[in-house]
Amino acid sequence: MVIYRTNRINKYDKKEIQNLPRVLFEGRIIVVFTERDADKAVDYLMKQELLGFDTETRPSFKKGLLFQVALLQVATLDTCFLFRLNRIGLPDSIIRLLEDRTITKVGLSLQDDLRQLHARHPFETGTFVELQHEVKEIGIEDNSLQKIYANLFGQ
Repeated sequence: MVIYRTNRINKYDKKEIQNLPRVLFEGRIIVVFTERDADKAVDYLMKQELLGFDTETRPSFKKGLLFQVALLQVATLDTCFLFRLNRIGLPDSIIRLLEDRTITKVGLSLQDDLRQLHARHPFETGTFVELQHEVKEIGIEDNSLQKIYANLFGQ
């Protein structure tokens, strides 16, 4: 059962967050290095209803120099898959997940993540929910995941 806080703060000070109870992901973390393992991971993920979604890209400190998205993180309640896109590219199985409209994928700054994934390989975007838009609907002004989580759960 999830219990939401009723005394939300619309904007959290980062210093206050440091005093809250700390939460760690206690599930499995699986790093995917091969296309074959990606296929198996996606088969597992395609049986879920809701997924957490994020990408990571090497930062560039030179104007005009951009890197490709290197890591795709997709999580269920108890398992997080880290797809090493810098090694496997964007295989058909991952494209199938990205295009799926029956599984909701939730994340922050999804427009940037999806743009970078499209740069690797074109695909039709499936069902995604931008968390920043959703929390604004209930009056939370913060945009970072850490602050949104603190607002909702007090941790």
